[in-house]
Amino acid sequence: MRFAPRLRSAILAFAALATAAFAAQPASAADKVTFGTNWVAQAEHGGFYQAVADGTYAKYGLDVTIVPGGPQANNRLLLPVGKIDFYMGANMLQAFSSVVEGIPTLIVAALFQKDPQVLIAHPDVTKFEQLKDRTLFISKEGLASYYQWLIADYGFSESQVKPYTFNAAPFLADKNSAMQGYVTSEPDAVERQGGFKPSLFLLADYGFDTYSTTIETRSELVNKDPELVQRFVDASIIGWYNYLYGDNAAANALIKKDNPEMTDEMIAFSIAKMKEFGIVDSGDAKTLGIGAMTDAKIKSFYDKMVNAKVVQANIDYKKSYTTQFVNKGVGKELGPK
Repeated sequence: MRFAPRLRSAILAFAALATAAFAAQPASAADKVTFGTNWVAQAEHGGFYQAVADGTYAKYGLDVTIVPGGPQANNRLLLPVGKIDFYMGANMLQAFSSVVEGIPTLIVAALFQKDPQVLIAHPDVTKFEQLKDRTLFISKEGLASYYQWLIADYGFSESQVKPYTFNAAPFLADKNSAMQGYVTSEPDAVERQGGFKPSLFLLADYGFDTYSTTIETRSELVNKDPELVQRFVDASIIGWYNYLYGDNAAANALIKKDNPEMTDEMIAFSIAKMKEFGIVDSGDAKTLGIGAMTDAKIKSFYDKMVNAKVVQANIDYKKSYTTQFVNKGVGKELGPK
């Protein structure tokens, strides 16, 4: 079909205007997501900061704000009331408690295959069983949780416990003692203050098989927008691969911005320990990918906690989590070859 010159000019002008108008339209806006952590910024949160720093969240259509926790903050309380969208949980005990209390939240991924909880001893302690003969500095929270498992499964005693004040000095002064800590942090302080490398006993390697550093969200969000949940989980997993095995300088800069007390040395120590002890990338994560969760492992931990009388029997613990967003091998190609 041929058009008159004037009509053809009008058509071309209209097409040009339409093209310009289309080009001027903003790209689809990213979904704003707020993620609350359970403590101040540190390397143990590195994968989440990595996904912000290197644009992984943005690539998945997410505009993520990380809200650090700390001694004056309780981000966990903000999740069920909708003030944050996702929360970084500590371990499965909190999730079991939510079921008992009727709090409608779910764990949707577990970034740590092993809980970092460790008992730190003087170098002469070479076997786990020797700890039963030592004074143990344990916090009130530790006494009510993993220490009850130590009593039930290993024959430890409450009589050997002294209060832990989150200070290494009492342990350093008493060579017949051990103290609690996270394998990624307190051993570094002991080495610097005590001038020796302590013996480390990661409780996960002795049967305390809870997942840790979980991603929790509201059951409502899982039901209403599972696609958003999937994107956040996938991007966080990729963030963790890149943080452990890629260039993490930008992520570490963000961590130090949110927590000025954090140093490069402390971050390097934490990353090294996460790799050495397989905190993130071990067990089921080797085949299913970082973030993996299995029914069998969660049941194993639940049964142990029931036996230790830490949690009550006959709760519907399966209401505390879902595996629908994990175990898909996302990001595995980014791991070590």
